[in-house]
Amino acid sequence: MLKYLFNFIIFPGFLFTAAVGLVASWIDRKVTARIQWRVGPPWYQPLADLVKLSIKEIMIPRDSYKPAFLISPLIGLSAVILASTFVWLPNLELAKTGFTGDIIVIIYLLTLPAIAIILGASASGNPLASLGVSREIKLILAYELPFIICLLVPIIKSNGLLRLGELVVYQRMNGSFISSPSGILAILVAIFCMQAKLGLVPFDVSEAETEIMAGTHIEYSGILLAVLKLTRFMMMVVVPVFLTTVFWGGFSVWKYVVLLVIIILMRNTNPRLRIDQAVRFFWGKMAAIAVIAVLLSVLGE
Repeated sequence: MLKYLFNFIIFPGFLFTAAVGLVASWIDRKVTARIQWRVGPPWYQPLADLVKLSIKEIMIPRDSYKPAFLISPLIGLSAVILASTFVWLPNLELAKTGFTGDIIVIIYLLTLPAIAIILGASASGNPLASLGVSREIKLILAYELPFIICLLVPIIKSNGLLRLGELVVYQRMNGSFISSPSGILAILVAIFCMQAKLGLVPFDVSEAETEIMAGTHIEYSGILLAVLKLTRFMMMVVVPVFLTTVFWGGFSVWKYVVLLVIIILMRNTNPRLRIDQAVRFFWGKMAAIAVIAVLLSVLGE
């Protein structure tokens, strides 16, 4: 029991993932600043921002449904903590941990933060938040389809393995899936879906501060807003590590850095897409590439 509590709360769960997420957020902001010919924040700025938010008053909208408004950020954070634990343990202990079908549970958990913010923003009663909710729902429906399709590739190539630890062992014995044509196409699709899951440019349509004044986040303040930001920081760790585990033979620092660099470059080199453009992009190009990857994996490529 104590071991499980340690895994969830200390390592590799909440505290460890939060610390790495804060570092990843600082790297993102620092590199972005340098691209824009600015100095950028000091290394402790993400933590300072969270502390500053945490000591501010929580403002609750008068017309909101308070229980859903207050608990939704905690649901999203809890889902990320569980997903982080399930993703990290197979990388640390290989097939000794996890359970059959844990990859399906992780996919579900990685969707919960977006669903949680949809519930919270819907409960706020703000019309701009409702517009952000509408966009977020459409975005989830757009990127989840190709994301799930491309995750079929490693399952097919491993002859039906559904345990994350066994996928790592299989790749260490037979080579990573990314070394095959189907694996390359699959991780390409997964990277675009990852950017959408993180809610970063060009897929930040549900917040879009220049259009709908932060959208789904507009009514959140104080520690609730800090929890939402921390959840996103942790997602910047969990989702890339999950992709390296599934497609790239397991976690290593340089693999994570590669995906983090891709995240930052995509954020700084693309304009925001309209929601209709995002839906067409995922249901069109990305879904087609994901289906081709699945067909290639069935053919053994």
